[in-house]
Amino acid sequence: MTTRTAPLRTALIGFGLAGQVFHGPPVAADDEYRIDAIVTGNPERAQLARQQHPEAKVVPDPSQLWSMELDLVIIGTPPASHAPLAAEALDRGIAVVVDKPFVLDAAEGSALVAQAERLGVPLTVFQNRRWDADFLTLRRLIDDGRLGSVRRFESRFEWWKPELTKSWKAESTVEQGGGILYDLGPHLIDQALQLFGPVAEVTAEVTTHRPGGAADDDVFVALEHTSGTRSHLSMNGLAPRMGPRFHVIGSKAAYTKWGLDSQEGFLKAGGAVTDADYGLEPQESWGTLGAGESDERVEPLRGQYPAFYTLLADALLRGGPLPVDPRESAEVMAIIERIHSAQQRQGG
Repeated sequence: MTTRTAPLRTALIGFGLAGQVFHGPPVAADDEYRIDAIVTGNPERAQLARQQHPEAKVVPDPSQLWSMELDLVIIGTPPASHAPLAAEALDRGIAVVVDKPFVLDAAEGSALVAQAERLGVPLTVFQNRRWDADFLTLRRLIDDGRLGSVRRFESRFEWWKPELTKSWKAESTVEQGGGILYDLGPHLIDQALQLFGPVAEVTAEVTTHRPGGAADDDVFVALEHTSGTRSHLSMNGLAPRMGPRFHVIGSKAAYTKWGLDSQEGFLKAGGAVTDADYGLEPQESWGTLGAGESDERVEPLRGQYPAFYTLLADALLRGGPLPVDPRESAEVMAIIERIHSAQQRQGG
C-alpha cells in the first residue's frame, strides 16, 4: 500500500448535493485532508465550487485528475458512473470513497472489492446514515436492552416531492440506477442489516405513480432477519403526510421517532459541521420510549456525519479499520438487485 501523510490530497468527483453538503464540508473542516480538485461539468456548480473551496482546482472531466498526485477520490456522481470511476482510481493506487448507491448490482460490487484487495488500495462506501442522531440513539437503546428483543423494526423515508428537481433522477431507468429503491434503499436496508444482521427472506412492493415515470417512486420492503426480527422499510417521495421515521416494537418497550435527522437540513441552510449545535436534534423531534401507559422522551445522541471522515483518516494514515466495509454495501446492493429481479419476473 502507498504510504500516505497528512493532509490527504483529495478530489471530489461531482459537486451536486453530495459534494456540496455531505462531502465537501466535513473534508474541508478536517485538518487531515486537503481538497485539491473538484470535478463538475456544470458551470454554475463550478463557480460555487470555486467560492466554497478556493484552494481547489476545478476541472470539467474526471480524466483530468489522473495526472495529479492524489491520495483519495470521493465519487458523488450518478450511480451508473460509480463502478468505472472507482475502478480507474483503484488501478492508479488512489483510495476511494463511493457515495450510495455503491454500484448498480452485486457483481459490480464484488468486482470492486476484489480489485481493491488485490491492489491493496482502500475502498469504502459513504453510508452516512449510520451516523444519524436517531439511528445512533436507537442502536444505544437496543444495546442497553431497553427494548428487549426487537420483534419489528419499521423505518421510513417519506416526503412530498410531486415534481422532481434533478433531471437525471427523473429520466434514469432502473437499469441506470434510477428510482427511489436505489436512492433510499441503500440507507434503510443498510441500517436494518447493521441492527439485526443477515436476511433470510425478502419481499417487496415496487410501484411507479408518476405518469410516464422512468423508475419506481414508492417502495415497501419486508426483511426477515435470521435473528428473528422483521424489518418493514418504506420509501416514498409522494407522501402528502409522513409516517414516523422509526417505530420499533420490542418485547419490553417500543420506540417511536418522527422526523428526519437534522444534519442535512442544517448544512443546506448554511450551517457548518464545526458549529456548536451541529448534529443536535430539537426537543420537539425527540423520540418516545414506552410500554402501556408509560412514556419517556429520549434525548438523542448527537448526529455525527464527520465521524466517517475521521475514521477514514485514521484508516488511511494510521492503519485503522475503514469506516464502512464495502462488502456490507455490496450485500445491500444484492438485496436491491434481488427485489428488482423479482419485479421483472412478475412483469412490474
